[in-house]
Amino acid sequence: MKALYLDCFSGISGDMTVGALIDAGADFAQVRDGLMSLGVPGFHVEAEKVVKRGIAATQFRVIVDPDTPKPHRHLHHVEDIISKGTLPEAARAGALKTFRRLAEAEAAVHGIAVEKVHFHEVGAIDSIADIIGANLALHLLGIERVFSSPIHLGGGTIHCDHGIMPVPAPATALLLQGCPVVGDNLDAELATPTGAALAVSWVEAFGSMPVLTVGAVGHGAGGRDLPDRANVLRVIMGELAATQAGAEEKVTVIEALIDDMSGELLAPALDALLAAGARDAFITPAMAKKGRPAHLVTVLCDGAQVSGMTRTFFEHTTTLGLRYREERRTTLERAWRSVPTAYGAVRIKMGLLDGVPTVFHPEYEDCRARAAESGVPVRRVAEAAQAAAVEGRWCDA
Repeated sequence: MKALYLDCFSGISGDMTVGALIDAGADFAQVRDGLMSLGVPGFHVEAEKVVKRGIAATQFRVIVDPDTPKPHRHLHHVEDIISKGTLPEAARAGALKTFRRLAEAEAAVHGIAVEKVHFHEVGAIDSIADIIGANLALHLLGIERVFSSPIHLGGGTIHCDHGIMPVPAPATALLLQGCPVVGDNLDAELATPTGAALAVSWVEAFGSMPVLTVGAVGHGAGGRDLPDRANVLRVIMGELAATQAGAEEKVTVIEALIDDMSGELLAPALDALLAAGARDAFITPAMAKKGRPAHLVTVLCDGAQVSGMTRTFFEHTTTLGLRYREERRTTLERAWRSVPTAYGAVRIKMGLLDGVPTVFHPEYEDCRARAAESGVPVRRVAEAAQAAAVEGRWCDA
C-alpha cells in the first residue's frame, strides 16, 4: 500500500504541498492541464527548481493576471468551479472535501452559516488552484494513506482582509483542533489555512513516521526565506510495511440518540456526515425512554475531524447533545482493481491479509451505473463482478 508522510518542520501551505508532490514524482503537465480544464481565465501555473538553505526543492506558483477580478466567493461558487474541470473523481472529491473543511472553519470563526461564508484570501484563484492541484497530484501518485508529523505553526502576527491577526490565523487554529502542533519563536506564518485544510482532510494519524520502504522524497518550497531553517515541506513516499497496514489505529466515535426525526430526514443527515469526511456513519434502531422508538446515529472519524463533525451533526439533526469516545481498531490493507463483466468494467475493493487478497467487494456505484446502462438489476452486475474477482480476471492484469 502506497503511503505518504508529511514532514511539516517548516509548516505547510497549499503551494508547498503541490510543489513537494511534484518534486516526489507527480507529473506537472497533468497537474497544469487539470487546472486549465477549470475554465477560469486570468491565471497560469509554473513549477521550477529552487534551493532553500542548501535543499533543492520545487516551487509551485500560481501566476494571476493583475487585472483579473478577484471576487469574494461563497462555497457554492467554488464547488461549481471544481465541478466544471475534467478531473479524476478522486481528485474532485478530495478538493470538494478540503474546501468544505475550510468553509466550516471560516463559518465557526465568524459565527455564521457555512453557506454565507465569503472566502477572502482562501477563495482567490491561487488557493483554489493549490487545493485542486494538491488533490490531483496526490491522486497521480497513487497515494492511499497519508500520515504527518506535528505541524509547526510559526508565530507573531499577519495582516489580512480583517486586519491584524495572530499566528496561527483563527481558521488555521480551528482546523487543527485535535492535531499535535508546535509553536515557533519566529515572526512568520508557517501553517496557512489552505495547508491546514489539506492536512486535516488527508491525514489519518499525526506523529512519527510509520514503517515505510521509501520510494521517493520530495521538497516543496515556500515563497519566503526563513532565518533558521529551509522553508520547505518534505514528503516521504513509499510502501507501507505489511505489519503497519494491519496495525491498530485510533478512531473517534461520535453518537447521538434521536427520537424526534423520521428515517426519511435522517438519511440526508447521514449523507452530510459522510460528505464532511466521516470514515463511516450508520444508524441503528433503538428504544428510547418512555418506550419511544429512536435511532442511534454513529459516526467514526479521525480526532482532527471532531469539530467539523460536531457542527455537521447539529446542523443536520435535531439532537441537543453528542457523546464522544476514542477507540482502537485494526483494519486490513486495502487495494483497488477492476474486473471485466458482460455489462462493463467494475472496480473491486480488496482486503489484503499479509499481502494476499481475502475479501472482494464490487464498488456499488459502478454496479449501479453498469446496471442502468444495460437495463439489468444491480444484483446481477454485482454477482458477475464478484465472480470475476474470485477467478482473478482483472482488466489491468
